[in-house]
Amino acid sequence: KVKVIHRGVDLNLFSMQPIPEEPIFICLSRLIKSKGLMEYAQAAAIVKRDSPHARFLLYGFPDEHYDSISEKEITDTWNEKYGIEYLGFSSNPQESISQASVYVLLSYNEGTPRSVLEAMSMGRAIITTDVSGCRETVQEGRNGFLVKVQCPDSAANAMQSLLDEPLRRKMGLESRKYCEEKFNVHSVNDAIIQHINLI
Repeated sequence: KVKVIHRGVDLNLFSMQPIPEEPIFICLSRLIKSKGLMEYAQAAAIVKRDSPHARFLLYGFPDEHYDSISEKEITDTWNEKYGIEYLGFSSNPQESISQASVYVLLSYNEGTPRSVLEAMSMGRAIITTDVSGCRETVQEGRNGFLVKVQCPDSAANAMQSLLDEPLRRKMGLESRKYCEEKFNVHSVNDAIIQHINLI
């Protein structure tokens, strides 16, 4: 029986990129609550109280959804309230992710998240929630941290651990290795084809 992974990442398109020395966290997401954006913002505020040099970037775009967050609210209030730097829609994920040293996605539920795989492939440490889909991208303590869903304190604790530059760099390198081991899109496609041929 072949175990099929339904999503991979192009390791050449999302190539390893230099990791900034500064603690710069980033999230790319639709602007909806179930992506964990409120928790991201609240965790950022906790971290910045003691570590004001840490930066928290958010790229996103509005989405008509039952739990949408107003883009105007984010633009008008989140920088002052939480320290979030909102940068609008990202037309170039590679360039956006390159700016940061840690990728964060605090979704309530998820398939295998493409943005996390892209960040891993580019050599970024990962903070994500311990829910199906997300948890498959992180080997706890190797390439990042799994945190409790809907828990800003849990996310903030992981962020505070990754204020350590050598740890960010080590986990970023492990993210790339883990992608090469498990999420190479060509290997994933081969596994899917093999699985289909066995049916």
